[in-house]
Amino acid sequence: MTKKIAVIGAGVMGLACAYDLLKAGHEVHIYEADDRIGGMAAHFDFNGMNVERYYHFICKPDEHLFSLLSELGIKDKLKWRDTFMGYYFEGKLHEWGNPIALLKFPGLGLVSKLRYGFHAFMSTKMNDWQHLDDQEASVWIRKWIGDKSYNVLWKRLFELKFFEYKDNLSAAWIWTRIKRVGISRKSMMQEQMGYLEGGSETLLIQMELAIKKMGGQIHLQQSVQNIQSHKTESGDSQVTTIVVGGKEKNYDAVFSTIPLPFVADMATSLPESYKEKYRAIKNMGVVCVIFQLDKPVSRNFWLNISDENIDIPGLIEFSNLRPFERNVVYVPYYMPQTHHKHQMSNEEFINEARSYIQQVNPALTDSSFLHAHVSRYGFAQPVCPPGFARMLPPIKTPIKNLFIADTSYYYPEDRSISESVRLGREMAAMLD
Repeated sequence: MTKKIAVIGAGVMGLACAYDLLKAGHEVHIYEADDRIGGMAAHFDFNGMNVERYYHFICKPDEHLFSLLSELGIKDKLKWRDTFMGYYFEGKLHEWGNPIALLKFPGLGLVSKLRYGFHAFMSTKMNDWQHLDDQEASVWIRKWIGDKSYNVLWKRLFELKFFEYKDNLSAAWIWTRIKRVGISRKSMMQEQMGYLEGGSETLLIQMELAIKKMGGQIHLQQSVQNIQSHKTESGDSQVTTIVVGGKEKNYDAVFSTIPLPFVADMATSLPESYKEKYRAIKNMGVVCVIFQLDKPVSRNFWLNISDENIDIPGLIEFSNLRPFERNVVYVPYYMPQTHHKHQMSNEEFINEARSYIQQVNPALTDSSFLHAHVSRYGFAQPVCPPGFARMLPPIKTPIKNLFIADTSYYYPEDRSISESVRLGREMAAMLD
């Protein structure tokens, strides 16, 4: 039976959900508060260059994305590139990301290096994450690699990525990050990452075309204020209406893919226990500074940083993955929205990030920085403490035909476009 369905949020998760619902023969309307589709994968015009507001990369295990690319007929747009990692440690840039680089790294003794390498290797071989769900990440890592290696290689990264949450993170969540990147390799010595020709917009354009071809409608700059339900004759609650721009619109089912903190106040008829669980989930915001440069910072795609004079955990030289006519570098500042740095202006972030890059590569002058842009988002990633799996209420809510999820439900996986595709499609399959 055909249903009239509203999907809230036009990020990749919402689009994937809508795509499968349309394939099942339903009528689908997508509502997006932004002026474009894509969420964090959306592009913008960066002084004549079409780039993503926030960096994305593809790894070898991203099978859900590969499947969708094949369905959409754009698998040929997926390209693989040999990439390099670096580690800026105590004022010097070092190679990273392979066994030889680890052995040459000056900050650790041989035993510590062997323990670190063994942990990284074993993490790529593990498949069961449930036993890690209740373990705290820093404790788990220390057990494997020791205090010395943790203090040198992990401690400052955690401090600058998670701040007050640094000692209360799920080991399962951190493990999946290690594994996903660790198995995206051409060989033991060579990391290999993927990208789409044209960037994530290549996928977004094809998803939009497919959705519209099947009769789906996308409503941009249309915020949903409220999700309403009514009691059926059996006494159950069933979703009936959303409120958009003060106007009621009737639907048989609603799928929400926007950040959970918004949903607690939007779905007012949900049980209070559900809303409290949504509110209990903490999120990290991000301020992402993006530069165009006339020369590269280094040969590395990903550069970890552990230096007392630099207050960022790393930078991403995206043009060392996806080719551009100029060098593109992302400098992400992840932090809680309550952090005092959130009050800094865009210009202050740009100046600070530029100074950090110049410390990494002193050959870069101010004139090397051609253009800069700052993207901000308050819900860049959830904070996943031990036991996070039990914190998440079911996607299928007590209100019939109301389904709610966001990136928190990727757990234990980290954020990626492939996970957005997986979860969006799984949500669509939940409709009776």
